[in-house]
Parts: sequence; structure tokens; C-alpha cells
Amino acid sequence: MPRLDEIARLAIPQDNCAIAIRDLPPGTVVRHRGRSFTLAHTVLEGHRFALQALAPGMPLQSWGRPFGTVCRAIAAGDAVLNAGVQEELLRRKLDIRLPPQPNFDNLIKPYELDEAAFRPAAPLPRYTQPGSFMGYARAGGRGSGTRNFIVLLGTSSLVAGHVRRLVQICAQMAAGYAHIDGIVPVAHTEGGHDKPKNRELLLRTLAGFMTHPNVGAAVAVDFGMEAVCNADLRAFMQEQHYPSAALLHEFHSLASDFSVNVAWFKALLDKWLPRVNSTARRPQPLSALKLALQCGGSDAFSGISGNPLAALVAKELIQHGGSANLAETDELIGAEAYVLAKVERLETARKFLAAVERYKEWVGWHGQTAEGNPSGGNKYRGLYNIALKSLGAATKRHPDVALRDVIAYGQPMALPGLTFMDSPGNDLESVAGQVASGCNMIFFVTGNGSITNFPFVPTIKIVTTTGRYEQLQQDMDVNAGAYLDGRPLAELGAQTFALALAVAGGQATRGEQAGHHQVQIWRDWQRSRPGGVRFIERRSVSGQPIPIAPATELPDLELEVWETERGLSSEQVGLILPTSLCSGQIARMMTERMNAAGLGREQGLGRYVSLVHTEGCGGSVVPEYTEMQLGYLQHPKLRHVLLLEHGCEITHNSFFRALLQGRGLDPARFGWASIQMDGGIRAVMDKGLRWFEQQLDTESMPPRARAGWEALRIGIVTRGNVAAHIRVALARLCRCIVAGGGTVILSDKDELLLSPFTRDLQLPAQVQASLHYGQAALEAGFHIMANPRRHWAETLTGLGAGGVELLLAVLGEQALAGHPLVPVLQVSDKRGVDLDATLTAGEDALPALIELLRATMSGERRAQHQIRGTEDFQATRGMLGVSF
Repeated sequence: MPRLDEIARLAIPQDNCAIAIRDLPPGTVVRHRGRSFTLAHTVLEGHRFALQALAPGMPLQSWGRPFGTVCRAIAAGDAVLNAGVQEELLRRKLDIRLPPQPNFDNLIKPYELDEAAFRPAAPLPRYTQPGSFMGYARAGGRGSGTRNFIVLLGTSSLVAGHVRRLVQICAQMAAGYAHIDGIVPVAHTEGGHDKPKNRELLLRTLAGFMTHPNVGAAVAVDFGMEAVCNADLRAFMQEQHYPSAALLHEFHSLASDFSVNVAWFKALLDKWLPRVNSTARRPQPLSALKLALQCGGSDAFSGISGNPLAALVAKELIQHGGSANLAETDELIGAEAYVLAKVERLETARKFLAAVERYKEWVGWHGQTAEGNPSGGNKYRGLYNIALKSLGAATKRHPDVALRDVIAYGQPMALPGLTFMDSPGNDLESVAGQVASGCNMIFFVTGNGSITNFPFVPTIKIVTTTGRYEQLQQDMDVNAGAYLDGRPLAELGAQTFALALAVAGGQATRGEQAGHHQVQIWRDWQRSRPGGVRFIERRSVSGQPIPIAPATELPDLELEVWETERGLSSEQVGLILPTSLCSGQIARMMTERMNAAGLGREQGLGRYVSLVHTEGCGGSVVPEYTEMQLGYLQHPKLRHVLLLEHGCEITHNSFFRALLQGRGLDPARFGWASIQMDGGIRAVMDKGLRWFEQQLDTESMPPRARAGWEALRIGIVTRGNVAAHIRVALARLCRCIVAGGGTVILSDKDELLLSPFTRDLQLPAQVQASLHYGQAALEAGFHIMANPRRHWAETLTGLGAGGVELLLAVLGEQALAGHPLVPVLQVSDKRGVDLDATLTAGEDALPALIELLRATMSGERRAQHQIRGTEDFQATRGMLGVSF
């Protein structure tokens, strides 16, 4: 008969629920405070069970705060369960005994600030002899850096593919420079569409990135015609007095010739590298260290071990005169009383509560509530609802530390001490704001084992349990689970503080050693006014092709293609599909590894692709996202598909298995891997390689077949005005493809539909979309895809999911990023070095278009973006998507 402290933990002794520290079977007898009771159900590690009988209407408590209200009588030893967690556990098909029905609801009384009773809290006393770290001194008021990077910053999403590729080509130029930590890209998803609602937020974030103390030199690049471009960023930095005068920096518009861009960047680096390297580390005061407090992939122990450990180190830093940044507005809803238990000024408390209320209001405009925040991984690991998640997240504020300031997303931190920054709970979006505010080190607390990193700020990962640390120790820096095992928190705090000083002085973190990172700025929420959401409800689509005028003649077309179960295809591709943003970089690393090894080439498998995106983790799951992913999972190009989860996201592997089954697709046809469950980055990369090898060893090569127009499935996208002779040729091409049994897909936001093109095809005046965004076109013919907005990468992404073999883009002389899976043939009436074809006026453009498609389908040529390596992929958030 175990004692309670041998199998569970209490957040505080007065709580009426205990947290299991391991899986506990039903029938376990527990001794506690001189009495015993029996567990009636399976209690998974991190889940809670009642310590006493609780009647309906009574609160369930952790940290002395309510996180739910009992709705059915609970006996001592009963597992506590709400509807959301029940759904999540049933989805995973676990062989466990659960309560037959949920026994508590997420009913919590909203917090109200008693201003009459408010008493300002005094700041922590500082040490009389504050410490130092070895860092980089920055002139002009930029502070002190923990790293020294050269940053290539994409001002908008339109240049994201170019930014990544330029750094990939030139990164090795920094090798041998002792005082330079590297050359890194900052590529993101924002500013590439008309009238962005997050324009000021975006500019503030980019300005903060450029002038960050970890940046030795920065160059911002654009094409010059985006909704947010360099001219906007330069003006914003001047107006807001960002300290750029002493910063080695430049603003540059990319040329239409990519080779010219490569030569320019190499020449710039030749000039900059010696200058950046001339700055060496020297002692810096700890008052210059600014710590981002962040948690992700949280579990029930985040608030017991990991977050209190981070809070203890932050307290120590603050006493040395340093700063800490607490963020994630929605992940503090329900914990307002704890956050505001110590505040230096009443106005600060008001600003914090205003940020919380504003967030609630914004998500309400999108038909959402903060209850959408906890992911499937959170719930599986014992965080039943937003209140419980928030109570644990709030413990990143040490009880002795008073909240000093509240700032907007990405706003520079002006005061030492503890600052709250308004941000979503999305890990990467929140981190980006903290970095823009000046944080030069990140503490990332994780229960499941989050592996994300930022390009130019080191991340120390603190994992909450020893078991998870042992499973992922190659990817984690600190085992806070040692506290659960009996080590004093003060001892762990001293050890972690010493590690923080070493990392600030240049010691590489596990994430830096792993060599992957990504950036995501708080994405644009398209809804910006209150009211119901009916006016943008998802309208039904038929999935049936739209009739168009028949072709008057059908030129000969002969193609040699693969004949597969999924249909006729020009190539055979292996896909690694990240189930969320957090597994994207590992998917990319896996495909690079297999492409370098030439795996499957002898069996006709041409290449491996990963579709790295930004969704599925810290945002609402919109229908456009799930439809898009299902579209790609059925794509005819794909021979083998491995789904790769991070392990703690909303759209994890079990989510996708259920999604596939709901569409009548067999999950056994796909491979499945998990970064967290399979033992970390190296282990999961090895597993993925073995899976593809096994598939290749046990199959026969698909046959080749002769085909004609029926094998052509293309998407069409245009940007800007389309010359009349090209417009006419596009219409004739569509009629030929459809007459020959092929497929054409066009976005409903394409301006081509506002031109005589519709008359050329004899389309109805008010033609409606036949496909949802990202929906697979299962019936051949002419289709129009419903598209939430006119955004280059999002449009390519949606059209590609339709199952097209090629994308045909008509644009100006500036070639844009292509699609990683589907070749994008870019044509214009203007001459451009990186275009796939120039279609001059006065000539019949149709034969040139047909030959371009034929040669690419036959493998005789590659799209220019594939040769350059400039690609981008971006899932839409839809009209109602939000960040959680």
C-alpha cells in the first residue's frame, strides 16, 4: 500500500487533487494522512485523482486555485475527467479504464481586480555586487549580445524562399571566423498579402530583430513591391527611434536574376565578415541579460518542476539587475490571481487584465474561445483545460518577484525586473515577440520535449520529468525532473543559473548543436470586427468540374508517365509530412539526408520532399488546413508517405489517423513516426530512413505508360496584369486539357477571373468554386478552388493539394519562390533570366505553353525554381484561424 508521496505530487498541500507521477492501475490502494482509499480508474502519469469526496458544484483545485467544477459526484480515489480529455484519450485508443462519463466542467468564476484592496509590491532587493557574463558589447544603446550573428532578414513572406536559399549557399563563408556564430536567415509568413491587419506588429518585430544585441550585422531584403517592404521598415525604425545608427546594416531589393543576388550577398559578406569578427567577447554586466520565459509541449509537471525552476533562475537574474519576460496571454487566463498577487503598480495590473480581455474579444470575433488553447498533447499529459494549463504556466513568475511592466508584442523592454509581453500561446509566435523585445536568451520549459529553436538567440530547454529527459537527453539541456526525484530546487536552480551564464558566454545549447531553427511571427488574424461568424461560414462545394467551352482542336500530345494506384504521374516522390510546425525542420533534415544518399533512385523514386509549414500546433485547426493535408496525402506523385509528429501538437499522428479513416483512407498505407515518442531527433531520423528502406525492399517498381492530355493536371496562378495574348492562350490551353480528359484548377481570388478569360471559357457570370481550399480534385475537368486570400505561397499550397502535376504561373519579370513538391513554371511577356519562358506579343503562345508542359512532364527539363532551390510552402489560416 504506497504512500501518496510515493506515487503522486500535490502542487500545494491544501489541494484536493493529486498528480500521478507514474501510470497507476485501478485498484491501487493509497495511504494519505492516516487514512486509505482505492483508485477506481486508471490514472495516467500527469493526470489527477481526488483525495476526498466531492459533491456537484464543488471546485477542483491545484495551487489552491479552482480549475473546474464538479458535475457528478466524485469519491476519493476517482480519476477526474472533463469532456475534452475524455475525447483525447478515446482518440488514442488506449487500453485503460476511465470514468464512464466526465465528472467535472470547465466552469470557473472570472477574475475581478479589487482596486480598493490593491497594495503595490516592492521590487526585489538587488545584490550589492552583481555578476557578469562573457558577451558582446553593442554601441548605440543596443545592449549586450550572447551571440554574434549576421542575419539575412526577409521583410515579407514573398522573399522567404530566396532568403533561405541565399543563406544555404553562403553560410560556410563564416567558417574560420572565431568571433562569428554564423549567418542565419529570418524567413517568415507575414507581409506578403494586401492590407495586412498586423502591419504595425510586423514592422515592430522586424525592427526588433534587426537591432537585436545578438546581431552583429543585418541586411533586410525585399522585392520592392510587397504590401510591407523595406521602405516601410526603414521609415518605421526612424520614426520609432530604433538604435540602428551604430548597427552594420543595409536595406536591399533583390534582382530578378538569382545569380546576381548570390553574387551580391557573397560580396556583402566578404566586406562584412572581417568587421563583424572584430568584435570579441568581454565581460558584460548581468543587468544586460534579458531572459525569455517560455513553455511549450507542457504537461502536468510543468507547473511543479520546470516552470518553478525557470522562475527561480529568473529571480536570481533579476537580483543581479537583469530582466525576464513572461508572455503567452491566453495561457494565463484562469491564473490572473496568481500573476497579480505581486505587482508594483496598479496601472500595470490594469494593463495586464486589459490584454487578457482584448485577447478574449479577438478570439471571440473568430468564433473561438481560449479553451481552444490546450493541444492534444497537453490534454494527454494531464492539462485538462486552459485554467489548469495557465495555473502551471503562471509559476514562471517566482512568488517573490513582482510584475513590473506590461508591453505590447515585440515592444522593446525598457525596465529591469519582470515584464509581461502580450502574445499568443503559440510557442514560436510568442518567442519571436520576446526576441524582438530584446531577450538575448530563451528558457523553454517543456513536458513532452519540445525541440524548437530560434535562429540567433540560444534556447535552453528544461524538461519536467526524468523519464522524458532520459528519453530525449540528446535534445534537452536541463532535467527539472530531478526535483520530483528528490533533489532540492535550490540546488537545481544554482546549477541551471551556472549553465545560463555558460551559454550566455558562448557554450552551445543542445538545440544549437542540433543545427535547426525556425521563425514565426504572430500571424495575421483576418477577422477584425465583432459579430457573428455566419457571413463567412464555409459554403458547400460540389467537387464536380465546371463546364467550359470545348476545344475546337486538340493538338497531339505524347507523354511517358508512371502508372500508379494514385493515378498517372510524371514522377515518383517520397514525402515526409510534418503533422505540425514543430516537426517541420526535422522533416526537412530527413529529406535532405535521403536525397543526398540517393535512396530509391534505382527503383524509380526520384526525390524526397518535406512540406514544412506553420500550423497544427499553436493555432486553431481550420477546415482549410485539414483539407489541404488530406489533399497532399492522396497526391498522385507520392509513392511513399511518412507522417512525422512532434508529439504534443493538436494535429498529432492519432488526429491524422482518425482523419484518414473518416475519409475512407487506410492509415496502414502510411508510415508514422514521432520525435518525442521515438526518442528524439537522431532516433526518429534513423527510424524514418529504415521505414523508407523497408518500403523500397518489399515492392515492385510501378510500370511506365504512354499517355496524352488525360495525364495533364495543372494549376494556374497569375500575379498582376496578364497580357492579352497570354490570356487567350491560357483559355485555349484549359479547353484542350479538359477536352483531353485532364484537370485544371484556378483560385477564386485570381484576377484572371475578372478578365475576358471567363468569356473565353464561357463561364457563368457568377461562377462558384467547385473545390474547397486544398481539396483533392477527384473528378477531371475545370475547377475553381475557394481561397481565403490572395497570397502567393498560400495559393500555390492550396492548388498543389488539389493533385496537380504542374503549376503554371503568369507574372512579371520577377521570378518568385516555387513549390517544394509541384514544379511551378513561371512565364511572362517580359524577359527575365529566372523565368521558364518569355511569351512575346505577336506570337501564338499556346504551342510554347504546351511544349513547356510536355518537356517538364517528360523529365526533359526542370522548373527554374528547382534549379535555383528557391521554394516556399505556407498553409492558410483561413478567415477564422487564430493563434493559441
